[in-house]
Amino acid sequence: MLNLPVKRLQMGSLDAYTVLWSDMAMLRRRLGRYLITTLISPLLYLVAFGWGLGRGISMNGTSYLDFVVPGIIALTAMTTSFNGAGTRLNVDRLYFRSFDECLMAPIGLLPLLVGKAAIGVVRGLVSSLAFVAVAILIAPKLHFSYTFLSLLLLDCLAFSFLGVLVALLAKSHQDLATFSSLILLPMTFLGGTFFSPSQGALQLILFALPLTHASVCLRAAALAQPIPLGSLLALAAFSLAFFLAGLWALKRISI
Repeated sequence: MLNLPVKRLQMGSLDAYTVLWSDMAMLRRRLGRYLITTLISPLLYLVAFGWGLGRGISMNGTSYLDFVVPGIIALTAMTTSFNGAGTRLNVDRLYFRSFDECLMAPIGLLPLLVGKAAIGVVRGLVSSLAFVAVAILIAPKLHFSYTFLSLLLLDCLAFSFLGVLVALLAKSHQDLATFSSLILLPMTFLGGTFFSPSQGALQLILFALPLTHASVCLRAAALAQPIPLGSLLALAAFSLAFFLAGLWALKRISI
């Protein structure tokens, strides 16, 4: 009897990996091209803000370059995780119609959701860690510890589940683009990436954004400062909320 939950967990993990496998195979074939395209934006942000506008500026006792790099990493994780999970699922649902086959397959909804979100997590980690490799060279004072990597994984999880949720609710390809323009784009510049959210007049609004908490946590870890417990719990709560909402949306379309 005790082995039954373990066997179910193993079968669920295998089902999730089965869903993930095709996306992993595609990513493996196009890894070089993928890294080049996903690193262009963060590198441009780094040049424009870190070396351009931020030259000579100090933020909370640290150089602006050391301040902005963790925020750009959080931003990179957000965009690549969301697009990696959401765009692929949106195309599978509305263009190829292949997602219907997943719903008819003998796979539970939970492994299906996890498998579809996992590709976003993988893509987000690959892009973010590639930028971390660049950051080690240009900002050697930053600390990329296991705590930082754990927070980065949580960041990727949150926005991967958000990408799956939006893709499941989208009724057209334009819906995903509209969400990115209305939600993700403003969050890019207001989510504590390029400035401290505690210094703004709209703190309540800024701290209602999941990217703000991801930026705050990653910045604290990179600067070897205590991790703000409130932001850590908020980021975990966003991850759980997006996961549960995604599971609800999946059950809704599977009926």
